[in-house]
Amino acid sequence: MPIAHHRFLHSTLTVIASATCALACFSATAGPRLDQIMQTKTLRVGTPGDYRPFAIKTDGGYSGHDVDVIEAMAKEMGVKVEFVPTSWPNLMADLKANKYDVAVGGITRNVARISQADMLPGYAPFGKVALVRKADMDKFQTPESLNQSGVRVIKNPGGTNEAYVLQNLTSAQVSTHDKNAEIPALIAEGKGDVMITETYEALHYAHAEPRLHAAFLEKPLTPVNRLGFLFPSDDADYARVLRFSWDQIDQRGGLKAAAQKWLK
Repeated sequence: MPIAHHRFLHSTLTVIASATCALACFSATAGPRLDQIMQTKTLRVGTPGDYRPFAIKTDGGYSGHDVDVIEAMAKEMGVKVEFVPTSWPNLMADLKANKYDVAVGGITRNVARISQADMLPGYAPFGKVALVRKADMDKFQTPESLNQSGVRVIKNPGGTNEAYVLQNLTSAQVSTHDKNAEIPALIAEGKGDVMITETYEALHYAHAEPRLHAAFLEKPLTPVNRLGFLFPSDDADYARVLRFSWDQIDQRGGLKAAAQKWLK
């Protein structure tokens, strides 16, 4: 073999071997977030834990649609779930501060959130509706009827429900209550007239409390949107594994089962 040809072949094989090694090393090394999850065998899940039927914290722990789904996903990944308390005002800030790896609990998919983080596919189509007392249901037949000076609206801070109230109910008497799960009882007791929420939460409380009525179910106050799990966009490997786990649960009927159990 000519010396020049031998040197060329040797150089070519070296390049190929180096490239093969680089690809193998890259594929064997996950991103930093996924590495941390797999090393600790723990998926940190942030949730306000105050939004039935998606995620609610009680003395017995966490339960709800999103809780069932994320626990099934964690099992698929071979890790355990560690719930991390957060709040709606701090949801994105806590995510950026690396307090958890994914946030669940009835989180609306929108441009503001998707521009700062990533979200899994949408589920549970909904619109904004109003939770009112059944005795007052005839008073609230139009969106304009909610925006009156004599109407007392109670909102929870930090989420899209608050954003709707601040933008659309400027003439109403608006007050803030920090614990979202307590607002329906305040409406039922006559301490407020209206709670702006989403389809499924309104249905849950209307079914659970005979004094309450879910208004605007047939014609929601906003266009139909969907909820989604929120997670950081800092690790492509982690995002791929999270989406794969979601798809696996979906294909096995897990999402359908969770919806049948919680979203009736």
